[in-house]
Amino acid sequence: MHPILNIADAESRPITNGDVFEARLAPLAERLGGRDIGANVTTVPPGKAAFPLHHHHGNEEHFFIISGNGVLRLGAANHAVKPGDYIVTPPGGAELAHQLVNTGATDLVYLALSTKHLPEVVGYPDSGKTGVAVEGMAQRRFLVEDRFRDTVTYYDGEDGAGVRAASGSV
Repeated sequence: MHPILNIADAESRPITNGDVFEARLAPLAERLGGRDIGANVTTVPPGKAAFPLHHHHGNEEHFFIISGNGVLRLGAANHAVKPGDYIVTPPGGAELAHQLVNTGATDLVYLALSTKHLPEVVGYPDSGKTGVAVEGMAQRRFLVEDRFRDTVTYYDGEDGAGVRAASGSV
């Protein structure tokens, strides 16, 4: 296996849900045999976010802004981000909930890195969900109102109000 992958050569896949969640993800680490740390390049169009506001109880995430401008929602605060900014979001409670929102006129592109500890518990403050994963994040189950509900999906309850507010389009 070749140990180098140029991000220009990384295959990306689209993710989209509703009118505010949209991105292209280009996995890096898995293609090179990475096991303990995940890495991808995320490209988010203007006015959008890739993922809901969330916080991890077991995993740490890092982000490096490659191009574009946006806002990091972190807990109750918003922080402007620009190319060259490096962000660390350690595991913790709702005060460390985070989300990157593209507030600029061009794509927001960032490198996302994460540990891959299991089991993992992820809180989603905007929708009141809790995700629990024991085998992998793709197999997570969602706890809503103190009960597991198999019919709940990743974007359920995410109305995008926080993304719209952060991008100034309320």
